[in-house]
Amino acid sequence: MKTTRRDIFKAIGGVAVLATAASPLLAKTAAAAAKKDGDLLKVKLLLNGGISGPHAFFCLAHERGYFKEAGLDVEFSPGDGAASVVTLIAQQGFDGGYGDMNALIKLAALRPNGCPKAVFVAFNTTPLTIGVRKGGPIKTAADLKDKVIIGHPIDAAIEAFPPYAKLGGIDPDDVHILRSNASMAANAKEVVDGDVDGVFGFVNTIIAALRGIDIDGRDKLDFLEYQDLVPEFYGNALMMSPDFIAKHPDAVKGLVAAVNRGIIETFKDPDAALDAVAKMAPKFRREVDGPRMMGTLKVEMGHPEGAVHGIGDVDDNRIDRSISLMVDACRLPRTPKPEDIFTREFLPPLDERAKPVKL
Repeated sequence: MKTTRRDIFKAIGGVAVLATAASPLLAKTAAAAAKKDGDLLKVKLLLNGGISGPHAFFCLAHERGYFKEAGLDVEFSPGDGAASVVTLIAQQGFDGGYGDMNALIKLAALRPNGCPKAVFVAFNTTPLTIGVRKGGPIKTAADLKDKVIIGHPIDAAIEAFPPYAKLGGIDPDDVHILRSNASMAANAKEVVDGDVDGVFGFVNTIIAALRGIDIDGRDKLDFLEYQDLVPEFYGNALMMSPDFIAKHPDAVKGLVAAVNRGIIETFKDPDAALDAVAKMAPKFRREVDGPRMMGTLKVEMGHPEGAVHGIGDVDDNRIDRSISLMVDACRLPRTPKPEDIFTREFLPPLDERAKPVKL
């Protein structure tokens, strides 16, 4: 049976993972290659937002020294959305980032030179959604015609909206998109108050934002989830600049191995992962960050293909289909090749990758 976010909201169950720890030999090799004059190699990564529950595996990898074992000093910077990460990596001089795969496809079609490349796809299910008033007139994507949907100026759900709309049977131009620099909480509250018809975002992000202003998003909103119409879409991925990949391939391999270990250990000990988040997140709230983390582990990282390829890898046919959908619906000028978007050359061996198990 498919695990849904509604199941997560009703009861956060146990989570396990079937995987071994990353190879010590690999870690030592990467560490030796990454060190320069006895120092750790600085790696600047841009996140899709401030550190919170869904970043638990990064935090745990940091706390347990997995990055240092790989010879790396990883510096995390808060971002402003999974879509904006993709363009800002090059524009602001980051070595890599944690951003949306569909936005990466779009950038590779528009500006291939200098475009980052995904080296580890953490979300094998897209979290993109449109939150609408619970019990209101919007039940399906087709009901969005002539409605006003609010979202951040560069929102991953807005960037990937054209394929969702077309598959839902409407012209994306028939939906009025209101771009707002206000907080997610303010934008979502406009839906709750009836001022606009919907809000773009991630399900867990919208709910957490409303929780911060004492509104139960599960009680006030329904969610039109992109995964229902566009199951081909992936979500967030660790992506690196082409320059960093070319100069430091062993460091990339070590970075990916450390992230993989962080995910394995987060599945094994969610409480320890949350404790690691608490040490790095200024606005940490266990009652908010805990469910967000568990939703990420159970849903965004819970696609059945993860048991086959391991978390981090992709299905070649699925990524090819994602590219075709984005190029066609967004009327992009060129069609990137799958290898322009993603490389698996830095992934650990299959038997060492995190693999979700349904309990």
